[in-house]
Amino acid sequence: MDSILLRRLFGLDPELAHRLGFGAAWLADRIAPAYLEKTFGFDDPVLHQEVWGLNFPNPIGLAAGCDKNALLVSFWDRLGFGHAEVGSVTVNRSSGSSRPRLFRLPEDRAVINRLGLPSKGSRRVVQRLSRCSAIKMPIGVSIARVDGSSSAIKDYCQCALRLLPYADYLTINISCPNTIDGKSFEVPEHLDSLLNALMDELGDRVPVLVKLSPPDTPKVIYDSQTEALLETAVRHGVNGFVVTNTAKDRLGLVTDKESLDAIGDGGLSGPPIYPRAVQMVRYVRSCVGPDYPIIGVGGISSAEDAYQMIRAGASLLQIYTALIYEGPKLVQSIKRGLVQRLKSSGYTSIASVVGTAPGIGESASVAELPFTPSV
Repeated sequence: MDSILLRRLFGLDPELAHRLGFGAAWLADRIAPAYLEKTFGFDDPVLHQEVWGLNFPNPIGLAAGCDKNALLVSFWDRLGFGHAEVGSVTVNRSSGSSRPRLFRLPEDRAVINRLGLPSKGSRRVVQRLSRCSAIKMPIGVSIARVDGSSSAIKDYCQCALRLLPYADYLTINISCPNTIDGKSFEVPEHLDSLLNALMDELGDRVPVLVKLSPPDTPKVIYDSQTEALLETAVRHGVNGFVVTNTAKDRLGLVTDKESLDAIGDGGLSGPPIYPRAVQMVRYVRSCVGPDYPIIGVGGISSAEDAYQMIRAGASLLQIYTALIYEGPKLVQSIKRGLVQRLKSSGYTSIASVVGTAPGIGESASVAELPFTPSV
């Protein structure tokens, strides 16, 4: 049944298919909740862990960008996710970029999007999250501002404060094309200004994470700008990192150049960025150590991908693009595969596996960095 539905959805415009898929999920969540839990549910104590004082039933989360407006939070819970990150949410309603803005690359099982942060706005998301008190999993909220806003930092602060009572954690999305006078918040001095204002407003009421872009190559050894960003974030008291966002380039694709040229600009997600994402997780872990948990995201499409991302240093994971190609049973499949790998390797918990892969020996150790992480 899933494969038939997926084939029919793939015959439609990607954004229309997304809306229809959401409609079907919304209906199923309301008329057949017990069926969803019975069909897709799977639990094992070995997958449980506590991160930032929050209880995660398993490490598999929904990445931001899928449920931008918190429409299906209870559905993701019944599907067996260990957490869901909604958004990115903007303080006011935003229509995003003009269409077409979402493109499938079937040969690469990947997606290119230039959605431009469409959002119903923080007030609408607050209304929906206020009705989620029965949800068992933690709910994260990714916040951003629309490119071109005259008061970017104010946008972030207002959005964060409005969503704060309803978020188990907040992710500061600095790695979409959000700019200050044409410059990115991934420039350390601009991130410093943002976090100086934002962390002062938020205090320590919820964990705050920073989302980073993928590197230009999977061969990350040393990157001074990334380490400057990490130093800035740590100095301001962030609690962890989301690694990584979509990629602007087209490295490693099978899709022909003519098709890619016709699509144009946009962020690439899916398996082609996995090698870079897992290496970036290793790199960030090597820089900041185990006291700043990482959510690994980028091209995860199997239990083996998930396992290697955890070994690289990710305490939690997120998926999105793979759901488009594999369907909702993927969540259960990854969880079962993780349990098998953990138990066959003699591990008794997810936490005991995190960061067990060899670190990036050529990169600076924490002691050699221009900063010392503090906890």
